[in-house]
Amino acid sequence: MGTVNYLEALKLQEKLTYDRKALKITDTLLSLQHPPTYTVGKRETVHNLLIPDSELKSMGAELHYTQRGGDITFHGPHQAILYPIVSLRDIGLGARMYVEKLELTMIELAFIKIGTIGVKISSGITSHGLVFNMDPDLNYFKHIVPCGIVDKGVTSLKNEAGVKLPAEEVIQEQLIACFLNNEMTSCCVENR
Repeated sequence: MGTVNYLEALKLQEKLTYDRKALKITDTLLSLQHPPTYTVGKRETVHNLLIPDSELKSMGAELHYTQRGGDITFHGPHQAILYPIVSLRDIGLGARMYVEKLELTMIELAFIKIGTIGVKISSGITSHGLVFNMDPDLNYFKHIVPCGIVDKGVTSLKNEAGVKLPAEEVIQEQLIACFLNNEMTSCCVENR
């Protein structure tokens, strides 16, 4: 979908989740990027934001509170973001196995987990998802305690690969393929 404002993507996820619950659509996968955005999960761990809101605005970044699980994280350019709208009941997965399969999606692509996961499950339907760091500006992560983990840094595929990467669109397609290969969805996923 290219670059989509976070709030627009959130509204789309909410609509698609509603439609999936009502059986109006099949499982759907959103693949996109966001302008610089920090999000805080439902535990409201805003104490892990290390700068005042006013500085965020001067950096051109936004802050949004969400109902997903997880701690504070960063979404921005040069990240592959997947938001699956999936019926876990239909594919026979519980919440823990679903999160493990999201981790496996990143590991299958990069051999290590280079990104974050934050999901919401409502009536067995998922939203939010994973962020895969292709080549984001890692300086944005200096302003937060990423995922609430104090003693670990954040890296990217570019930093770890040591070689020239293919185009971001190619990496996003490969991430989608890994997601689908991990039997995360029924046979008829609609990719948006």
